[in-house]
Amino acid sequence: MASWSATLILPDRGYHCCMGSRPNAIVLTAPGINCDLELVEAFELAGAEARRIHLNELDADPSVIDSCDLLGLPGGFSYGDAVAAGRILAVMLRETIIDRLHAAVARGVPVIAPCNGFQIAVQAGLLPGPQSGNPPRTEAALLANRGGHFVDRWVRVEYPESVCVWTQGLKSEGEEAMLPIAHGEGRFHASPETIDRLAANGCIAVRYAGDDDPNGSTDCIAGICDETGLVLGLMPHPERYVSWNQHPYWTRLDDRAHEPPGLQMFKSAVMHVMQRVPAAS
Repeated sequence: MASWSATLILPDRGYHCCMGSRPNAIVLTAPGINCDLELVEAFELAGAEARRIHLNELDADPSVIDSCDLLGLPGGFSYGDAVAAGRILAVMLRETIIDRLHAAVARGVPVIAPCNGFQIAVQAGLLPGPQSGNPPRTEAALLANRGGHFVDRWVRVEYPESVCVWTQGLKSEGEEAMLPIAHGEGRFHASPETIDRLAANGCIAVRYAGDDDPNGSTDCIAGICDETGLVLGLMPHPERYVSWNQHPYWTRLDDRAHEPPGLQMFKSAVMHVMQRVPAAS
């Protein structure tokens, strides 16, 4: 029986912005990142002010992270995915700003890490959560797709009940419950003990539909969150599904009365931020 609760208990700290202002989102960029503009657009469509910031700039002035309300690690092929997907940028994060990123999560900043961002977050120690050691011991990995080739298509996904603030209220039924993927190293792998802990704590945030797993991930896991529910890493690209006409056959969808699932994710995170902003005196 699951031992977790869907009620998030986070530190009672306010954000720097005043009630009524737009939350501030930063999107990290580095050589090889190519989904940063889509992530910025998704944040802005959801009601945030977003800007791209290069890792070198954050290294020179990490205090920028201390004033953000939302944070994105975008997809792409950071540093050419040399050695392994996301490995170099993950090492650079650990050597520069990882403590600031952990501090941001501790004060309640939602973080999203799609695709290459997921690979980076896992290797940097942001997911499944902070680990001890130097370098930190990782408890999961994104391995080469079981089919041995790059996969670029839309897949059907499901949203298990979880603590993730990004996926609350999303539907798992219907043709609109799809997300685009584009990766060669997306097969989620972890020990049975880690999988059991993720499930028990409500940290499995996204699954591939059982008959539509594109890469052979353990337990069909497409995305996980940390135990706060704030940090979401997933191989699909929700930032590429913020408008109905991005769906491959959107004109045939039965239910377009609500917003696309990708946009709903970002709006959930922005709403989470706004609800925690103290009322202006």
